[in-house]
Amino acid sequence: MYIIALRLCAQLILEDYGPEDRMKMELANMCEYLLSIAMTYHWLKLPLIPSTKRHDGRLLAAISVTAPPPAPPAMATAATDRTAAPEPAPHVLVVPYPAQGHTIPLLDLATLLASRGGVRLTVVATPATAPLLAAHGDAIGELVLPFPSHPAFPAGVESAKGLSPALFGALIVAYAGLRAPLGDWALERSGGPDRVAAILSDFFCGWRQPLAAELGVSRIAFSPSAVYGTAVLHSLFRRMPQREDGDDESPIGFPDLPGAPAYPWRQLTLLYRTYRDGDEVSEGVRRNFLWNLEASSFVSNTFRRLEERYLAAPLADLGFRRVRAIGPLAPDAADAASGRGGETAVSAADLCAWLDGFADDDGSVVYISFGSMAVLQPPHAAALAAALERTGVPFVWAVGTAAPLPEGFEERVAAAAATAGRRRGKGRVVRGWAPQVAALRHRAVGWFVTHCGWNSVLEASATGVPMLAWPMTADQFVNTRLLVEEAGAAVPVSWGGIQAAPEAKEVTRVLEAAAGGQCAHVAARAKELAEEAAATVSDGGASRQELDELVRELRELGSEPKE
Repeated sequence: MYIIALRLCAQLILEDYGPEDRMKMELANMCEYLLSIAMTYHWLKLPLIPSTKRHDGRLLAAISVTAPPPAPPAMATAATDRTAAPEPAPHVLVVPYPAQGHTIPLLDLATLLASRGGVRLTVVATPATAPLLAAHGDAIGELVLPFPSHPAFPAGVESAKGLSPALFGALIVAYAGLRAPLGDWALERSGGPDRVAAILSDFFCGWRQPLAAELGVSRIAFSPSAVYGTAVLHSLFRRMPQREDGDDESPIGFPDLPGAPAYPWRQLTLLYRTYRDGDEVSEGVRRNFLWNLEASSFVSNTFRRLEERYLAAPLADLGFRRVRAIGPLAPDAADAASGRGGETAVSAADLCAWLDGFADDDGSVVYISFGSMAVLQPPHAAALAAALERTGVPFVWAVGTAAPLPEGFEERVAAAAATAGRRRGKGRVVRGWAPQVAALRHRAVGWFVTHCGWNSVLEASATGVPMLAWPMTADQFVNTRLLVEEAGAAVPVSWGGIQAAPEAKEVTRVLEAAAGGQCAHVAARAKELAEEAAATVSDGGASRQELDELVRELRELGSEPKE
């Protein structure tokens, strides 16, 4: 309000008395100067007048904003030379979903957009997710809001890390509680140069669609997943197919996708399999994904050569919306050792020094990780540990913090390291988050045992490391089918998922085949995929062109309110 008052004051002075009155011109200049100070305070949320305004039971002091202040408006230097302030760049609100596999690629995209210039970006976070923004520099601002409470979600939890899969739907619904405070924040800026011109949000934040409609701005849905996997997910909530007679092997078809694929019921995402008609959380999850079909477009962390089949024409399961493939959003070699994914249990330098011990045997090490969210079940961990000991292949196993490894396994690995001399043992167990990209880029790593979460898929594709695919849940079965049957860059370990662990002899057979050179054609295809991934993000590449077009689209939105 004080900003509007100062602006009107300056205009009325000049309109009533004219620019020829020197005293009134100086007064108008003073108003413009005070206006520039007020705008800076307004942007940084520093109160000019103490306020006790509350929202949702919390003082507004709980809201933290860090962003470059706008440039002060130009001052008049003469009666006939009132220079207009330059038009501010469009302001884009970026809303990640609080899960590592979702937040990291969207922050990567935001950093890329900021590096192109011509747009201003503010990223929404909660206290628990805000530290991830630190690795992305000062080019993007941040808006930290308290995590909303919800009766279906445990208090004190703010992300999907370590969360039980049974609570994933509740997290989506609870996080939607940010809609009201974020709407208030955006509406406060709706009449000025810092108005939100567009919302770029994760597709798990479909509630941003009605907010965008209220603000009269465009909403672009970001998918951290494959286009194929994203279409399968939305198809389920769009068509609501059912299994026959409660059979977990009952095939569920997707008739609107190329090739009309089908999956057994047990391989569908738990978000859909646990849907209950009329349940608040279930209905909230479904509504979330249906809202995405009203977005102006999708932006996907993928690349055309990997998913040509699903990018050739608009898909009914994505509302026939345009899909921009702008990936892979994997860091380059210079950034591979950064804290992009948060604090690691071992430094990239330390892990790479250990891998250097295999410099005379390139591609001999197997890197193993099942992602930041999955907790490997004891039968699966036991089968993998037994296979590693039987084959004797060198390995790095990033097990997370809670993986139940077989009794004595870590001690045997440590004992072998203590007596193995130069190579310091053939195995290394990392408890916690590992610098995965740095490991995959090391020439000693030749295979990657992975759950086929999409971030891991793209990181392996960008580095040319073939995958031993072991999907567990969510979109991982879809990703594995894409890699094995269409891209030819992976070998399946097991299709049993969480429910059925393979026997140790079967895992042993796959490891021996990979280490023994029997899967050389898959390794060769992985190298080709890496070349295609590098080309697509280079100047003139398909993903680079899509990114540049997205930047132009955002720039054209302008910063003036729509009529």
